Amino acid sequence: MKSPLLGRFALLLLLPWALLVAVVLDSERGRARAPRLAAPRRPAPLPAAAAPAPAPAALPTIYAITPTYSRPVQKAELTRLANTLRQVARLHWVVVEDAAGRSPLVSRLVAGAGLPVTHLHVPTPRRYKRPGLPRATEQRNAGLAWLRQRHQHLPPPQPGVLFFADDDNTYSLELFQEMRTTRKVSVWPVGLVGGRRYERPIVENGRVVGWYTGWRPDRPFAIDMAGFAVSLQVILSHPKAVFKRRGSQPGMQESDFLKQITTVEELEPKANNCTKVLVWHTRTEKVNLANEPKYHLDTVNIEV
Repeated sequence: MKSPLLGRFALLLLLPWALLVAVVLDSERGRARAPRLAAPRRPAPLPAAAAPAPAPAALPTIYAITPTYSRPVQKAELTRLANTLRQVARLHWVVVEDAAGRSPLVSRLVAGAGLPVTHLHVPTPRRYKRPGLPRATEQRNAGLAWLRQRHQHLPPPQPGVLFFADDDNTYSLELFQEMRTTRKVSVWPVGLVGGRRYERPIVENGRVVGWYTGWRPDRPFAIDMAGFAVSLQVILSHPKAVFKRRGSQPGMQESDFLKQITTVEELEPKANNCTKVLVWHTRTEKVNLANEPKYHLDTVNIEV
């Protein structure tokens, strides 16, 4: 009788310990099954910062003076020129109308040109509108006067370059890169001018020694208006240098102007020693308006 009772009593005493051992073993198995969290990764080192590009503000400003006059192709040619100039950094466009006032057509165009623009106007006296006389004299001089007046009260240095950008030419963007380093007066070839495929300064040992031209090679500066640029400092230091009316002949205005500010020996050849054409004297074909009615017949008035 005592043995069965003792056995049951011993079983009751061992049961709690057995349960405790089971709980401990189950806990250890759970730890073994639990996924281990990956250690946080260090962020990859950032690449070294590239050297900052030069700020556009450090570039000399190019002042492009464009004389213009009313004609059927005026808006088309100014639009083409604006599309080119808009792509040039640090450029200020000076548009000078041959008119007694600013025309609505040009005013709207320059307002939407997308670049800094100054819009001027000055009429050519009627006595100077005869065939065979120089053109755009008053307009170019008005641009020079505005440029000098704008800078006369500013402290030096005032880095800048002046370029006469007629609206009937075609310009490579590379041309503006070339002229921006002008120290005094820089020169380069011009295509489709003077009855030849191109005209250019002849360069030897980095200096201009003559002119390859088909018209008046005896000119002091046998060069087209699109073939040179002038430093702003030169313009400011020669306040009386302007385009002349009296005594000037067609095709001689460039020489008459450049003689006042430089010499041939001082010219700075650009465009790979004047062997690359970066501007073309294209001119728009004369428009055929033979079928245009004498009086406006359309129900709307469209600006062309």
